[in-house]
Amino acid sequence: MTDTPANTPADAPEPTEDDVFEQKAVRLAKRERLIDARTDAAGGAYPVAVPITTTIPALRAEYGELEAGAETGVTVGVAGRIVFSRNTGKLCFASLQAGDGSRIQAMVSLANVGDESLAAWKELVDLGDHVFVSGEVISSRRGELSIMVSEWQIASKAILPLPNLHSELSEESRVRSRFLDLIVRDRARETVIARAKTNASVRQTFASHGFLEVETPMLQVQHGGASARPFITNSNAFDADLYLRIAPELFLKRAVVGGIDRVFEINRNFRNEGADSTHSPEFVMIEAYQAYSDYNGIADLTQELIQNAAIAVAGSTTVTWADGTEYDLGGQWDRLPMYGSLSEASGRTVTPETPLDELVAFANEAGVDLPPHPTHGKLVEELWEHFVKPGLTRPTFVMDFPIDTSPLVREHRSIPGVVEKWDLYTRGFELATGYSELVDPVIQRERFVEQAKLAARGDVEAMRIDEEFLRALEHGMPPTGGMGMGIDRLLMAITGLGIRETILFPLVK
Repeated sequence: MTDTPANTPADAPEPTEDDVFEQKAVRLAKRERLIDARTDAAGGAYPVAVPITTTIPALRAEYGELEAGAETGVTVGVAGRIVFSRNTGKLCFASLQAGDGSRIQAMVSLANVGDESLAAWKELVDLGDHVFVSGEVISSRRGELSIMVSEWQIASKAILPLPNLHSELSEESRVRSRFLDLIVRDRARETVIARAKTNASVRQTFASHGFLEVETPMLQVQHGGASARPFITNSNAFDADLYLRIAPELFLKRAVVGGIDRVFEINRNFRNEGADSTHSPEFVMIEAYQAYSDYNGIADLTQELIQNAAIAVAGSTTVTWADGTEYDLGGQWDRLPMYGSLSEASGRTVTPETPLDELVAFANEAGVDLPPHPTHGKLVEELWEHFVKPGLTRPTFVMDFPIDTSPLVREHRSIPGVVEKWDLYTRGFELATGYSELVDPVIQRERFVEQAKLAARGDVEAMRIDEEFLRALEHGMPPTGGMGMGIDRLLMAITGLGIRETILFPLVK
């Protein structure tokens, strides 16, 4: 069998497993011929380096407007991956692709390289190979920016064939083989670029407000900062169980106690829970704390962070999702009270004083599943998600949560039984959360004790008493507003993609 022709037609079927096996054998044989042809001391099939003088994106920027048939007299050396190839008698054409997806045509002619070099190109070069070419920058008769090749060499041989570039990879294939996804699909590369622009924008916005970026431990002797089930590991050096971070909150608050009044971290968290279109066991969050602010001030900052990120990625606060839908992230976002909106949407008055048994009966009547360890707050939040959440379209801050589900949050300054907490909803999912932080160590200890009681009853998401954190609070923490937002989910809000598409290499089974 010969290798699959480089100019695979658009409607060609994907190669079978047997085809791939045979193609690999053919390409390995070509690799051996490359080794035999090497004369330098390094040996091996591939050169250690190639003498590039420029890049494909730079060439397109400088010479993209050449008229058809134009010659520049400029000789360059450039490298890229071959994603299209067509071999004729005395002239071969290939498209070289850079990492950003930009391409340039290489023209290998008998007149310029000679019989032996042209024959070697036809014999050894395959789709997927990285190739270096040197020659004059021209525009072909059809107006395509090209290199008229005078010298070339294979920089790296693709032992396995690329997938058909004209057919869409399945979502599972994209996730499991992201390296192929990045080669063949523009959207995959654009998402990586969008994530980088988002991170840069977030850092720039924080810097403009005087925030400092810090790093906190991923391995912790006690998990905390969120209601979540942790991953547990073991340290040989300390002969102790450790927890992978579920949130950096308690360490960032220590920094505020220490005098870093405006602090943030872009941090990787791990939660040993379910995975779906909006949840991943490993994910990236922003957390930020601003001394002498509250949940209103941190909401303003969060809105600014998101709108600036949208502008950085899409050029506007109106973004276009992957399915073509336009979504407006601009303007001032609504702030909706949790209890009031639940009462209005359900037609039944629910307040912080509504008894637990009444909420249980209401949930059963509405067909809402009860949480494993029902409390007033958990049931109110479940009922809110059932009655109110589906009707949210624009970005919305949902304000003032039940006290028993928010053990790290200050009680509301004027509404008894709730805390100063908001959740931000966009695209139908929770994007961020913000607090007026609880800074009183006496009340914080009482909240931790209540959480410990829940843990003793089997609630694996409940927090434990963190004595070191309490000791920090006892040294005095100023009034503070804090927020947490998923970077992966922020990309979802801007691009309209699922969470596995926004993470470069998501965890898969």
